[in-house]
Amino acid sequence: MLDPELLERVTARRAELEEAEERLAKELAEVRAERDELAVAERVLERVSGQLADERASAAPAPGQVGGRAVMLIPPRTQDVNDAMLPPDYQRILAAVRQAAGPVMARQVGDSLGIDVSVRSKLEPLRGKLVRLADRGWLRKLPDGRFTTRL
Repeated sequence: MLDPELLERVTARRAELEEAEERLAKELAEVRAERDELAVAERVLERVSGQLADERASAAPAPGQVGGRAVMLIPPRTQDVNDAMLPPDYQRILAAVRQAAGPVMARQVGDSLGIDVSVRSKLEPLRGKLVRLADRGWLRKLPDGRFTTRL
């Protein structure tokens, strides 16, 4: 026959171990959940960082090459830079905006330049050029998407 005191000790120890096992299982589940959350956060940060890097790279003016030296095709507007330094198509766009009676949409500029504005693939490059001119200080883009000359 088994010793009752020894049997009681074994039963008590088994209860302690089961309690410890439950506590550790709960803690392990919490650790795994937090680890999974961190993995998701890391992927989101990597994706957002990549998007920001792409946006910064596309927002940076792309220099062209003239005589082996890097030059900006659309320079920022300053006192010593005039319209003649812009490529001809940008000069025409700037002239069309200046001739307008007030702020204009890209579609109106396209109409005055003879661009088929009913085709989106022809209008979007024009809109990009207008935005580039606005970003460099040649035009001003209003919150409603219209463009006007700088004062």
